[in-house]
Amino acid sequence: MEAKFRADARAAGVRLDGAQREPFDVTIPVFVNVIHDGAKGKLSMTKINRSIKVLDDAYRFVGIDFALKGVKYVNNKAWYNNMGQSYEYDDAIKAKLHRGGTNVLNIYSANLSGGLLGYATFPWEDAGTSRDGVVILDESVPGGTAAPYNEGDTLTHEVGHWMGLWHTFQGGCKTPGDQVFDTPYEASPAFGCPVGRDTCKNRPGNDPVKNFMDYSEDPCMNHFTNGQKWRMQRVWNTYRML
Repeated sequence: MEAKFRADARAAGVRLDGAQREPFDVTIPVFVNVIHDGAKGKLSMTKINRSIKVLDDAYRFVGIDFALKGVKYVNNKAWYNNMGQSYEYDDAIKAKLHRGGTNVLNIYSANLSGGLLGYATFPWEDAGTSRDGVVILDESVPGGTAAPYNEGDTLTHEVGHWMGLWHTFQGGCKTPGDQVFDTPYEASPAFGCPVGRDTCKNRPGNDPVKNFMDYSEDPCMNHFTNGQKWRMQRVWNTYRML
């Protein structure tokens, strides 16, 4: 996938050598699809708006803000309780609900099982298709019941994938890790908010447990790095810019 991104970037005229530092100011249209079972999972507009604000706060550093364009409520017990069970099941749901093109973020909320908080598509795989988007556990939104993952940063994390970021622990302690030069190598995901964790002793820096692309608790996560910012900008210019 990384080789495909590099080839696609070259074809689009996007430089990946670090020399490109152009101004970046993007507004991403957002459609939220609230899949619910009666009152279960029927997110209020207050929670939805707070979720968008969490995204704005996290991605302002990248040069991105988010504009809510529409909310669709879908009362479907089977969809609500079974989304995330298979690609085929998700694809059928998304084919009916997805709106917009490559630059539009579609968010789906449902009752994900098995401790799953969310998942996302990568741009080099699904940009421009109905599969493209982010799925989150309904109770992971601000004010939800999935503490300590209920401040909205599941969405921040999954949008990072949608923008082309890997986990900070991608590849463990081996080069090239997560493909970003300024995130310290990390052997495994961090949980909670451990202080001084260093799982790659042969690499500089402690684990980036406060990075949005780790698995830390929401109160712990608070930043992207410059390298992640520049990668997201290049991915956007390769796949999502209209």
